[in-house]
Amino acid sequence: MRLDAFLRNRKRVVLAVAIVAGLVYANAVPNRFAYDDHHIIANNSAIQSIETLPSAIFAPYWPGVYGRENGLWRPTTQALFGVQWIVSRGAPWLFHLVNVLAHVSVTSLVLLLLWELMSMRAAFFGALVFAIHPVHVEAVANLVGLSELVSTGLFLMACLVHVRGPPESRWRDAVLIGLLYAVAFGAKEGAATLPAIIFLLDASRGRLTFADLLRYLRERWRVYAALIIGAALMLIPRLGILGTIANPLGPLGADLLLEVPRIWTISEVWGNYVRLWVLPLDLSSDYAPGVIPISIGWKLANSVGAALALALLAAALIAWRRAPMRSGLNSPRAAGFGVVWFMLTLSPVANVFFVAGVLLAERTLYLPSVGLAAATGWLFARFYVARPKVALVTVGLLVLLGSARTWERNPTWKDNPAMLNALVADFPHSGRSQWVLGDAFMDRGLTKQALQSYRIAVDLLDAHYQITTDVAQTLIRHEMLEGAEGLLRHAWRREPGFAVAPALLAEIYSEWNEPELAERFSRLSLMIDDRDPLRPHIISWSLAARGRFAEAASARESALQAQGMGNYWQQWLTMAYLGLAEGDSVSARTALDAALAAELSGRARVHVDSVKVAVFGRAAVDSLVAN
Repeated sequence: MRLDAFLRNRKRVVLAVAIVAGLVYANAVPNRFAYDDHHIIANNSAIQSIETLPSAIFAPYWPGVYGRENGLWRPTTQALFGVQWIVSRGAPWLFHLVNVLAHVSVTSLVLLLLWELMSMRAAFFGALVFAIHPVHVEAVANLVGLSELVSTGLFLMACLVHVRGPPESRWRDAVLIGLLYAVAFGAKEGAATLPAIIFLLDASRGRLTFADLLRYLRERWRVYAALIIGAALMLIPRLGILGTIANPLGPLGADLLLEVPRIWTISEVWGNYVRLWVLPLDLSSDYAPGVIPISIGWKLANSVGAALALALLAAALIAWRRAPMRSGLNSPRAAGFGVVWFMLTLSPVANVFFVAGVLLAERTLYLPSVGLAAATGWLFARFYVARPKVALVTVGLLVLLGSARTWERNPTWKDNPAMLNALVADFPHSGRSQWVLGDAFMDRGLTKQALQSYRIAVDLLDAHYQITTDVAQTLIRHEMLEGAEGLLRHAWRREPGFAVAPALLAEIYSEWNEPELAERFSRLSLMIDDRDPLRPHIISWSLAARGRFAEAASARESALQAQGMGNYWQQWLTMAYLGLAEGDSVSARTALDAALAAELSGRARVHVDSVKVAVFGRAAVDSLVAN
């Protein structure tokens, strides 16, 4: 057979699969920054210089106000973004090229790993499907998907080191696996499942039976010890930086999952993940409520999903009773291995053991789809044995159709307008689409339309904390403080353990010249996250505004020691208060000028001007101006 002759040359096969993986994503390279790329990369000054990059690596993944409470720390990804920015000087094409090359590398690793576990035909078919599958577009064409690509690549390298080693693990291999695990974990949290996959690999290849578990542990204890150390290298700093191990924010718009049995919704989500692999037609950048509803009770969709999950597990167990996988054989256990890989690696984001940050996202299928590729490759290989010509034609058609769908979808992530247009066109009932649409209207000055979209987004997403606070921030930027206050009050009452809402409320009340409320909410936010640079200065201002100058001076000194100097009008106004209290009109005048030169909203400017007159008196202000 021509196929078998082709497969005997491994270098040629790897090259062919790599070329296919690169070609289908070639039109993603001209893309620009889109959506989360702006927050994580383009507008994140901390990663854009050699001087600040080290501190960015040891900071939360999401910059700015979300910080610790977002529950994400990805030092590997942050470091890679920083290096790319410094090398490219912010050119998006280089970032996209790196993503495409990363996908090419991951695809090659998928092929190499599957070669160790199943027949060459099955491995080739599986890797080919993985290379072109449209569900991977979000991970490859969206720049922040680099976390998925790097984490998966390092994960697969660790697996390869393990399966190619002797039955009794060596320290050299164990240390390498532990290091790969730590760095992969630092790229994306889904890599946490590697210890379970190591066990699965050994069980799949006939190296383990439950009868000789103790013998197995004696042989493999080094690799598991290294994995424990690798996890500790990530989890201990993560706890210190974030204050948590797991992400405390629930899925976007799915806070209800915290309050009701999750099995109904999870069952539907599982079914949708399988659908995305089998029939990737209705792809989306958002699967928040509206696209996938929160289910309270059984219905057709989640019943089918639950039945499908049970059927896959049953098939995997039946396959496991057959002969172990050996290289060159098409044991049914290979398909079972793929199913179990899929379920294990998807579990961190499946909202099964804890509530994750998403309901469903195509990017999260990248690592789990390695298992689906294995199962798919096995099916095609079995089909090939029975009907070789028909199988080849079928595979060829699927590769062509999948490649065309991937090529067609890559420009969806070209930039924000392209992403928004696709999202709104495909899923106008998505809460996220309405949220982003509101931002677009607001940027164009269409306030009425923007507010309407924001209301729909908040309603669709059940007043989700992040959506509510993000909308509030947009309203604050456009000086619509009354509307922002109402949203933030609601968010704070709903989730009092998060810092964003009280922090933003403190800013609003300082602009309204309500120092008591500003101090109250500043202290509330600092109790949750003590690293906020502005809130300590709002506290010192609030004390000075009420004539408590000694306390204000002490609070200002503490703020400077903890957070350093900042260009905040509240800070400069505090200095003006303290200057006049000490009879130092020169420093007071300088501070007032600095307050007015700071980035001020119209309301804050009026406030500073009014304070000059109301607190210092007309004569004092006139004197400062005259001098």
